Amino acid sequence: MAKDYEKLAKEIIKHVGGEKNVSDLRHCITRLRFQLKDENKADTEYLKNLEGVVTVIQASGQYQVVIGNDVGDVYEAIISTSNINGESNGSSNNNENDDRKLLDKFIDMISGIFQPFIMVLSATGMIKGLVAILGVFGLDETNSGVFAILNAVGDGFFQFLPVVIALTAAKKFRMNIYSALAIAFAFVYPTLENITSGEPLYTLFEGTQFSSEVFSTFLGIPIVLPPGGYYSTVIPIILAIWFGSKVEKWFKKIIPSVVNSFLTPFFTVLVAATIAILVIGPVATWGADLIGVLFMSVYTLSPIIFGALVGGLWQVLVMFGLHWGLVPIAILQIGEQGFTPILSNSGSASFGVLGVLLAIIIKNKDKKVRNIGIPATIASIFGVTEPGIYGLLLPMKKPFVISLVASAIGGAYTGFFDVVTYRMGGLGVFSIPNYIANDGQLTMNFWHRIIAFVLVTVVAFAIQMFMKTPQLDSTEGEPTKNMEETDKVGTVNKTELEESRKQDIIASPLDGKIKKLADIEDEVFASGAMGEGVAMSPSKGVVYAPANAKVSMIFKTGHAVGLTTELGTEILIHVGLDTVELEGEGFEKLVNEGDEVLSGQPLINFDIEKIQQKGYKLDIPVIVTNTNDIIDVLITEEQQLEHGDYLFTAIK
Repeated sequence: MAKDYEKLAKEIIKHVGGEKNVSDLRHCITRLRFQLKDENKADTEYLKNLEGVVTVIQASGQYQVVIGNDVGDVYEAIISTSNINGESNGSSNNNENDDRKLLDKFIDMISGIFQPFIMVLSATGMIKGLVAILGVFGLDETNSGVFAILNAVGDGFFQFLPVVIALTAAKKFRMNIYSALAIAFAFVYPTLENITSGEPLYTLFEGTQFSSEVFSTFLGIPIVLPPGGYYSTVIPIILAIWFGSKVEKWFKKIIPSVVNSFLTPFFTVLVAATIAILVIGPVATWGADLIGVLFMSVYTLSPIIFGALVGGLWQVLVMFGLHWGLVPIAILQIGEQGFTPILSNSGSASFGVLGVLLAIIIKNKDKKVRNIGIPATIASIFGVTEPGIYGLLLPMKKPFVISLVASAIGGAYTGFFDVVTYRMGGLGVFSIPNYIANDGQLTMNFWHRIIAFVLVTVVAFAIQMFMKTPQLDSTEGEPTKNMEETDKVGTVNKTELEESRKQDIIASPLDGKIKKLADIEDEVFASGAMGEGVAMSPSKGVVYAPANAKVSMIFKTGHAVGLTTELGTEILIHVGLDTVELEGEGFEKLVNEGDEVLSGQPLINFDIEKIQQKGYKLDIPVIVTNTNDIIDVLITEEQQLEHGDYLFTAIK
């Protein structure tokens, strides 16, 4: 009997609080991902007990209704039977009634705005660092064409940063990007700051932190601009585009559709840009000044403690995306005062990882550890710590803590000597030029930075060398049979398996390490709600067919594939946790739904480094989704496999 997806869809919408309570709806391989305006309106217990729903998870600001293999059909039924527009429905994070925590919304907004261009910002910052190095070696800054060109190449992106932010903010706030760009160009119009020259008419807030001289007015309203205008600013343009998105939405509602296409941008830009320059810009500037005062007061109170906290916790902040609360302040400080202590304190973090990794690859002779550790060590020299952290330090636990302690010491050192960075760009050793003064002088600021890098590396290395040799497998010493006790699946050798005629032998679809399904950080997979199986930590970014099978489903983003073997076993291979949010970035589909594939045939390519750099866990569940048709799932005793090696058997 065919399932009634429409009935299920209507029940789900009714019990998440109705259509009006849904700000956004997406789906991945197993679950509907709702952004609800008010999660308290959802009847979670009802949904958990609703036939057709596996469970409900509330995490990361999302209300996740787990469906299983039929999620695509239920999603389509919701779209066809309601006024919910799914993935085009808008972003909940800009909804007035978004009930997520303020910190969650702020981090989501900042990361969404900065993430698309942060590497280009770093690249141009490295070019600025190159210019600084050339200055050290005597390049004439006043008459050199080389300096003029390279300085423009390195500084141009940062100079017109408001334009870049307008582009990404427009996408985040669902605004017409060209209207947003028009507002940004008005902000950085070259002659705008000319109106702040001459004799001031009067001074606003004279004698306070917010003292502002007024040189001109707009219909009697004072025009207040920050020193140097809005070049390189961050907060004013973000608020301006947010305001512009609200203005645009309002004009779309009231302007007749026949003239909407040109009158809406006309009034949007006219109103939003004018108010942004007259009101939002000055208020944002004063607000930034206040944040700067509070921030620097903490720094002034104890730069050592501040440096230790930032240095020691930076990797943790990055892992949870909380560093986005500090990066904009650092950019703002560089733009306004020409330097920042934030990035100098956080800069030690990659060298804490470097020191620990060096000790690990010297002490640990295990081939797996060295295969991961050697390239991870090289990467950490250049500030790319994700391979080392996710590949070794976090699984080993204590080494990760050691790296944080060493980095805290480095942060305290830079805090004690008031080390600052003069520009953005570059990670690890590539960040060193950022500590050269803008006049090209190698001051003690530069040398203290070098000393801090060496200090952190040596401290981390020394502590780790005196510690017990770390092992990659945190369950070392436990008998393999414990997997049977905790995961409720058996273990068996190949000879026994081949003696049975009702057994579907499944090979490893990956090169990598076996993990208990219960140990991964996903409630649905870990609980076995989607089926029994294992998880794998990959060492190579390719998913291979684990048996002769038919591709029953492959997600459009390429992050997951479903297979039905010749004996009817349904296998789901899900590459990473929550990787649907990458929207296909880092994935390449090699097969299509309905294809017949042979065991060992490549199905998906995925970029391990890119996925981990984005902050996603690369635990890969390999599970039997039709577990109700299976008597048992018997898993190999081996811990490290190559694709094609025996993985498990589904006993039918």
